Amino acid sequence: MGVAESAPPESIGVPPFAVISGGQVQHALRGRENQVMKLVEDTYRVHGAGDSVNPPSYFLRFPDRPTSRIIALPASIGGQVRVDGLKWISSFPGNVAAGIPRASAVLILNDHDTGYPFACLESSIISATRTAASAALAADRLSSGRPRPRRVGFFGVGLIARYIHTFLAGTGWSFDEIGVHDLSTDSAAGFRDYLHRADPDTPVTVHEGAEALIRSSDLVVFATVAGTPHVSELSWFEHNPLVLHVSLRDLAPQIVLASTNIVDDVEHCLKADTSPHLAEQLTGNRDFLTGTLDDVLAGRVSVPTDRPLIFSPFGLGVLDLAVGKYVYDEVLRSGELHVVDDFFHDLRRHG
Repeated sequence: MGVAESAPPESIGVPPFAVISGGQVQHALRGRENQVMKLVEDTYRVHGAGDSVNPPSYFLRFPDRPTSRIIALPASIGGQVRVDGLKWISSFPGNVAAGIPRASAVLILNDHDTGYPFACLESSIISATRTAASAALAADRLSSGRPRPRRVGFFGVGLIARYIHTFLAGTGWSFDEIGVHDLSTDSAAGFRDYLHRADPDTPVTVHEGAEALIRSSDLVVFATVAGTPHVSELSWFEHNPLVLHVSLRDLAPQIVLASTNIVDDVEHCLKADTSPHLAEQLTGNRDFLTGTLDDVLAGRVSVPTDRPLIFSPFGLGVLDLAVGKYVYDEVLRSGELHVVDDFFHDLRRHG
């Protein structure tokens, strides 16, 4: 491998192909929560304006491993980013028992003009970062017009929960107390210890049950691996919290129907038996949706305060592309871009 000295040429030509490691990704993103959240906001606006292509995700499932899957998210984003690409992310829940993360991923970036791939990036960090930035952005914008949450509860405490907490803290949030609940007592204890290290002045309570966590939180973060709804008691939400429904399948349809619902993309979110999709199947319509986060950002919709407010983000491939291109540009700027020499070998049309 060599080190690139310049970006892919602006004129038509074959760009060099680079590989960016997870360590480089983390270094490029560490401490830049505000910049990344602004990038995610800009990407939502570009997507909302129609300057993107974001087809449905493709799920590769396995008859012999029914809990596992690998998902392909192809996308193209215009605006200032102008890049195409694909995220290829696996979810193997059995990994957790073996002591390794559930998810692993790579991101391929393709040159806008030639279509040639010019980078392969480790993408579990990019995926967690764009998810957390989206959640933090939603928490900030959707709390406008209502009392800003002072008590946060995390339901599910893996990598995504940690990144969401990091982004909340990094974009100016502080809390009077933090609640934690997970089916795994070891995971809950580990997340509690992380919180004590990250925010030693804020009290942390580990709740044995879901009801206590939800009732004691103004901001509830669902970051589980649930495949079907497991929270169905509407009375637990009678204090009208802001809910970041990141894992998408935790809430029973009756809770969705009794709440204000904001999604990132209507067509994407109402698929694959997500909680909003189940609500659509139950009612036969989409009237329960108030709008998208881009609608909120643009001021096209306002959100009432007299009911629970749920943000359900399916997770858009264009966000991965935007964050991945940001990482690529940062690594290139640092002079540490590792290029695979002669990756594209036979480039003469007739040999």
